[in-house]
Amino acid sequence: MSTAGNPSGTQAVDRAAKLLSEVVHSTVPVTFTELTAATGLAKSTTSRLLLALERNGLVRRDDHGRFLPGEMFVSFAWRGGADTSLVAVAQPFLDRLGKSTGETINLGVANGPQAETIAQVDCAYLIGGTNWVGLSVPLHASAIGKVLLAHGAAQLSAGPMARTTDKTITSEATLRADLAGVRARGYAVSDEELEPGLITIAAPVFRFDGTVVAALSVSAPTSRMKRETAMAVARRCVEEAAGLSSALGYRPRARKGA
Repeated sequence: MSTAGNPSGTQAVDRAAKLLSEVVHSTVPVTFTELTAATGLAKSTTSRLLLALERNGLVRRDDHGRFLPGEMFVSFAWRGGADTSLVAVAQPFLDRLGKSTGETINLGVANGPQAETIAQVDCAYLIGGTNWVGLSVPLHASAIGKVLLAHGAAQLSAGPMARTTDKTITSEATLRADLAGVRARGYAVSDEELEPGLITIAAPVFRFDGTVVAALSVSAPTSRMKRETAMAVARRCVEEAAGLSSALGYRPRARKGA
């Protein structure tokens, strides 16, 4: 027998659907209080149903605990080629990476023969606070560009590669070897190759079909990011890029023999 505190399966589905509809149709993230008021559900019921929806990838929370459509909706939108904003999907991953490293975080995509930054989380320090959004840099000299080149998401233009510092790779053979290393270890490094005193680590972001659509990066002054720090930062960058890839519907295939 059903009671108000123990609704039947149909009632639970209807109530969950009502909550989900509020989240999906809102143009901004919604709070728990707003959802409770909009649906007229008890707080305990709202909490229980939201947890179930979150477990199943139908809703997710931002850093403030507000609710947005979950990974399943994002994955479906990208699979169908919908105009889903990559920046909006990526923002929680950028924020988390910025919080854990304290350094400048960028999301970049291919823009012809260059890499363009489309989103940034500023660093927590006075040194290293350049705003890169909207700026384009040479593919071969930047960590984001190397990721895009390594995975076929961008192509070099014909002609010699420009030298931006005395450490910039300008040899095609050397660059090919470097890109093979990017694919093997899962991330790229630009160590003072784009700008003196700047080191950047970047990892690929895959969409559902396995193609790379962007790269997530961490940049810092070389005076602050030493070898030990760089290794830890690389792991965090790869983890967040993998999380973003998962949100876009990417499911890596198991290696043979694994």
